Amino acid sequence: MNELTNSYKIFEKDSLILAIMYTVGHILIAMTVVKIMTDSSFWEAGLVALIEPCINGVWFYTLHRLWKAKGK
Repeated sequence: MNELTNSYKIFEKDSLILAIMYTVGHILIAMTVVKIMTDSSFWEAGLVALIEPCINGVWFYTLHRLWKAKGK
């Protein structure tokens, strides 16, 4: 159980790492949805899906930092 607890400490320590992980996952999901819905190439879907998740990633980072600051 200690190994499981240690593996989750990254989420407690660094908002930036969590925000990056969230953003990368969001981009991959958005690419897949755009590709399926529009039958575009992965390159085209990637371009469309890149901007919005990056903005959401910055927002998530900001929100997470504020949340952690309020909790202290």
